Amino acid sequence: LSMLIDLLLDYQYMGIFCVFFSGQKVCFADFKHPCYKMAYFHELSSRVSFQEARLACESEGGVLLSLENEAEQKLIESMLQNLTKPETGISDGDFWIGLWRNGNGQTSGACPDLYQWSDGSSSQYRNWYTDEPSCGSEKCVVMYHQPTANPGLGGPYLYQWNDDRCNMKHNYICKYEPEINPTAPVEKPYLTNQPGDTHQNVVVTEAGIIPNLIYVVIPTIPLLLLILVAFGTCCFQMLHKSFQHMHYTILFLVYEIKELMLNSSI
Repeated sequence: LSMLIDLLLDYQYMGIFCVFFSGQKVCFADFKHPCYKMAYFHELSSRVSFQEARLACESEGGVLLSLENEAEQKLIESMLQNLTKPETGISDGDFWIGLWRNGNGQTSGACPDLYQWSDGSSSQYRNWYTDEPSCGSEKCVVMYHQPTANPGLGGPYLYQWNDDRCNMKHNYICKYEPEINPTAPVEKPYLTNQPGDTHQNVVVTEAGIIPNLIYVVIPTIPLLLLILVAFGTCCFQMLHKSFQHMHYTILFLVYEIKELMLNSSI
């Protein structure tokens, strides 16, 4: 039973805790700037392709992240730095952004100019890693997020962009229109101004009742099954002991009746 309890606690930490981040929007307190959502998946099997990430964002009324300028890039970097604090348990895993190209673009000169934003943004801002994009069959773009990897020629594999095959599985970042009346803001900001920051405080708001239910309920199904098994085992043991006690009681009563009958006949 103690091993089962330890297993339940481990599962609760690894599963539900990680899902928390992918079920929240991050919004500015002034409600004039876009909202964002970092969809990070601890399990590699849960990560998605570029098209799946795009559809996931659009199904919630958002788009796959487009970046207008360096200031927005730095804001996303600060959010990702918050996600990878030691106590969160979140580590390596690149993030899809909404940049892609529709064409072969085999020549190095033409390839970079073919990239466009999936939400129709005309932004020309780029933050490629050294020697990227490599083009060829790699047509969709990720933001590097590999804090434990050894640095390459362009430095750490953090926050700069890399083109990748569109069917590869990664995390993703969604972008939403500003919320005029956000639902259920938490008391503490998800990010707070640090010395030298130029960004205003932001608050975390719920991404919606249905998405949150999906994020919370599905990962907890194994947990609920384990609790059910533990409860059933305890009930069975209690019933078994109860039946044993009843059996001994009946035998004792039969014995007493026989003694009374013998004494009465004497």
